[in-house]
Amino acid sequence: MANLNAPPRSLTDSWLSRAVFANGWQLSSILIAVVLGIPIFSVLSSIFEPSSDTWQHLSETLLNDYIINSLILAAGVSVGTFLIGVNTAWLTSVCVFPGRRIFEWALLLPMAMPAYIIAYTYTGFLDFAGPIQTTLREAMGWGYGDYWFPDIRSIEGAIVMFSLVLYPYVYLLSRAAFLEQSVCVLEVGRTLGCSIWRSFFTIALPLARPAIIAGVSLAIMETLADYGTVKYFGVDTFTTGIFRTWFGLDDHSAAAQLASMLLGFVFLLVLLERWSRSKAQYHHTTGKYKQLPQYKLAGLRGWIAFAMCLLPLLLGFILPSLQLGQWAWQTHEEMLNSNFITLTLNSLLLAAGASIIALIIALYLGYGTRIYKGIIMSSVQRISSMGYAIPGTVIAIGVIIPFAAIDNHVDSWLRQHWDISSGLLLSGTVFALLFAYTVRFLSVSIQTVEAALGKVRPSMDDAARSLGRKPLQVLREVHLPIMKGSLLTALLLVYVDVLKELPATLILRPFNFNTLAVRAFELASDERLADSASAALMIVAAGIIPVIMLSRSINRSRPGSQRNNDSTT
Repeated sequence: MANLNAPPRSLTDSWLSRAVFANGWQLSSILIAVVLGIPIFSVLSSIFEPSSDTWQHLSETLLNDYIINSLILAAGVSVGTFLIGVNTAWLTSVCVFPGRRIFEWALLLPMAMPAYIIAYTYTGFLDFAGPIQTTLREAMGWGYGDYWFPDIRSIEGAIVMFSLVLYPYVYLLSRAAFLEQSVCVLEVGRTLGCSIWRSFFTIALPLARPAIIAGVSLAIMETLADYGTVKYFGVDTFTTGIFRTWFGLDDHSAAAQLASMLLGFVFLLVLLERWSRSKAQYHHTTGKYKQLPQYKLAGLRGWIAFAMCLLPLLLGFILPSLQLGQWAWQTHEEMLNSNFITLTLNSLLLAAGASIIALIIALYLGYGTRIYKGIIMSSVQRISSMGYAIPGTVIAIGVIIPFAAIDNHVDSWLRQHWDISSGLLLSGTVFALLFAYTVRFLSVSIQTVEAALGKVRPSMDDAARSLGRKPLQVLREVHLPIMKGSLLTALLLVYVDVLKELPATLILRPFNFNTLAVRAFELASDERLADSASAALMIVAAGIIPVIMLSRSINRSRPGSQRNNDSTT
């Protein structure tokens, strides 16, 4: 006899299928997060390994230098990026002066210039055999030791190099924060007689504090992750120590322990950044958004603002690009050959593969967090996003250790049972590189996808579901057409980051496999600066389009914003 109280079979089946689908999505997301967390867990596990003689030697001799130099670099870069990024962001957001329209997007161009490449170009400019010192000696009749000239290959020089190419992180987030501020608080400041700079210090700067701190933190993380610049300038940091211990001393355990210490520094930085943002209780008290007040800087003040924006752009992008172009032209007959084409294809294919993989995973996790709200999916997304805060060197160590262990076990089993060798299935192939790139840069895709999903109203999902569309159909038919611009931006950003990535590629690349970044580093390390220019210039050129797209996205970010058509800008 049928149970009259039981729900209809169709409703029961529908509920059951939805529950199975939801559990399957969440379980697969958890699995993705666990797999992506393998490099981190692998590095952290090295803490429990017994100390070796190499570690004792490092702790007694070089470890203090690694810590002190890393802290000095972090402090110097934080000050440099803050001063350049925040000032230029404020000027281009609320001031009218000659060239402002161009500077709005052009100030982001140094983001396309890797720090190790700008280090090579300025070494060519300022070294003893460079054009500046050579001209001085010829003009003044000086010889070696007759004059003082700042040493570019120093920790101070490294701070300047990092600041010139990393300030766009602060500029990017600060300008977005300034453009999104309510106009009412700024109008109140003007009625109280606040000048442009007083409004900046007392009103706009406190409101933008969380974004500024986030930008500075990103710059510090990139500084701690760098290998090419500090290695070329002879500055001992954790990354140079890890490479020296891994390849020079052949002690993988001590290298992993150094990597775990660096990971601890990065985690501490992340915690401080989040704590600072949580303490910043600055809120907009109104939703009134309209055109921001425009401070017209006439005469000398306008040209001072012009110079303040031109200087970082000139030093961080224009001069290095011109030098690279000159070197590339001088050496193009020798360097632009079939090997260069192979390097370019290797780099572009790796970048394309990693960016597509990262975008697919980010879309899967981001959309899962949207439709299955709760602590599980939000935690999965947070864990999967940790990689961007971790230096490429640390991720590479965390990838190579478990992958090599798997390869050894598989090879041993095959030799024992089948008398054949599997070789390096994981650790010696491109798969390891793609996995490391995905772990390192997935956060870029997740943040972009999350922001794009946030702009789609939930009512559109409800309307599509009421018409019988399943979650994946809603994603394909509703979200993807709306989000295509943001998805392209996410794709291009990871693409450029992978092209610039050096330390992870140096450790994980297969035998006889090179990329543009590795080739530029190798040639520059051999003091063949002009020969390295072609590869370096190709990397820089690939980053320009995403930078311009980022600038356009920021300009459209302010609710109710309208372009200022003043001809003076």
